Amino acid sequence: MKMPKKNSRNTKSKIVDAAWRLFYEQGYDDTTVEDIIFESGTSKGSFYHYFAGKDALLSSLSYLFDEKYEEIEEEIDPEMGAFEKLMFYNNELFGMIENRISIDLLARLYSSQLITKSEKHLLDRSRTYYKLLRNTVKKGQENGELRDDVTTGEIVKAYALCERALLYDWCICNGEYALREYSKRMMPIFMSEFRKK
Repeated sequence: MKMPKKNSRNTKSKIVDAAWRLFYEQGYDDTTVEDIIFESGTSKGSFYHYFAGKDALLSSLSYLFDEKYEEIEEEIDPEMGAFEKLMFYNNELFGMIENRISIDLLARLYSSQLITKSEKHLLDRSRTYYKLLRNTVKKGQENGELRDDVTTGEIVKAYALCERALLYDWCICNGEYALREYSKRMMPIFMSEFRKK
């Protein structure tokens, strides 16, 4: 039973990875569904099984972010403290965004999330992103590194809010500064109130 789920995930991953690579390399408007199908090595049937069209891929950016978080989680030093882990997650994700996601597409994602009446993918609490953050924060609270007079959910919300604020600012500033480096300086400042004194 587990094998088909893994295969379907691999097919979706191939489509998402190929789409965002092409969007970055040749631009969203110049990328066709046929280009994505060819680049991903999948079929038209597979593409339309997961996505209604090219526009539907905009919401898949959160899926790409979650894949990056899973990759980071496998590489991270298990001895690293919770606060350092949170900063490491942010630094690695923002490095990926800076090198693989165009500002135009990131801006489109944010604008689509602002006007959509349906599911807001960035706020989906069942995402790998939120699960990983909750686990990290909870462990940090249990080992006395992070404050326990605020809930795990409040710390996770503050972290996600800070990340969104940085990404939003980077978009409206049209990438005039290095996202990863700026975030590396600012995230510890934003989140320092949650460290136990």
